[in-house]
Amino acid sequence: AGSFQDAGVIQRAYNLNFPLHTVLASSAQCLAWSAFSVSSPAVVLETAEDRPEAVVVRLYEAHGSTVDVWLQTSLPVKEAMLCDLLERPVAQGRLLLEQRGVRLSFTPFRLLSALLVLRQ
Repeated sequence: AGSFQDAGVIQRAYNLNFPLHTVLASSAQCLAWSAFSVSSPAVVLETAEDRPEAVVVRLYEAHGSTVDVWLQTSLPVKEAMLCDLLERPVAQGRLLLEQRGVRLSFTPFRLLSALLVLRQ
């Protein structure tokens, strides 16, 4: 019922195509942990690619809306900037690191790549 956004179709499709896999672990209690979070269900974090001293995060707007979101990470980021699809920083692409994370602005179906330089 309702729109595909209300029904959570995109999240359900990811759950179907990329199911969680369980592995045996020690009996020690582990706290839940996530490297990244995005403040809106309209924006999908598609991939995070590891590079020497940095991580490239690719996100896209999937609901056909204009939205501002916060990308949060538990990684020790010292600098953030937008980059192109070849992972080169773009002019005027420096992102401000704030308490809530990095603020990103999306127009309908826009793809953004962010280069997150890590502290050593």
